[in-house]
Amino acid sequence: MELSIDTCSDVASIALTREGVLEAEQTWRCPRDHSRQLLPAVDALLARQGVSKADLTAICVSLGPGSYAGIRAGMSVAKGLAFALELPIAGVGRLETEAYAFAATGLTVAAVHRAGRRDVAWAAYVADPEWREVAPPRLVPAGEVPDALPAGALVTGDAGDELAAGLASRGHRVVQGAAAVRRAALLAELGWRRLQTGAADDPKTLVPLYLREPAIGPQ
Repeated sequence: MELSIDTCSDVASIALTREGVLEAEQTWRCPRDHSRQLLPAVDALLARQGVSKADLTAICVSLGPGSYAGIRAGMSVAKGLAFALELPIAGVGRLETEAYAFAATGLTVAAVHRAGRRDVAWAAYVADPEWREVAPPRLVPAGEVPDALPAGALVTGDAGDELAAGLASRGHRVVQGAAAVRRAALLAELGWRRLQTGAADDPKTLVPLYLREPAIGPQ
């Protein structure tokens, strides 16, 4: 049984899956409180399913980009469990997880999220037929996003109303609301596929995907 952890934004999500198939999931809003809420939520989810940490066989974790504190909280718990239980771990980017919800459309899917300082993080993916990345994660000024994305992309993630209007005016189809909220079950499916191909990560060297260095610490 795999445990998946996504704490890259104010919306946190955890899931239990069996060979990538969902058994249970919890998604909730916990702005800037991931370090306090995450472990109790994991323990409660395991208890509800009658599962112990000893029953886990793998860990999947969202690497970011997103909230610095949120990413660190999720990765610390995920890597700690992988070390302590000697489990394989798979890291998956937030933007890929967001886009993967729409893989079955066959369209080019661009995931975006507001990254502060009037910048936007984005990446693009397509299933043709295999799921693959067509534009890696990057930061660009918000005003450049509508023209930077692949033409006619289906756009998901955290665009906000102003950016969504600009995207729609350039012919992009924008999905917001509940359909655009990342869920750990999607992370779990992507992580399971990677583990099945032997692409497990080394918990000693697995690092967050920030795109911009934190404002604190050495510059």
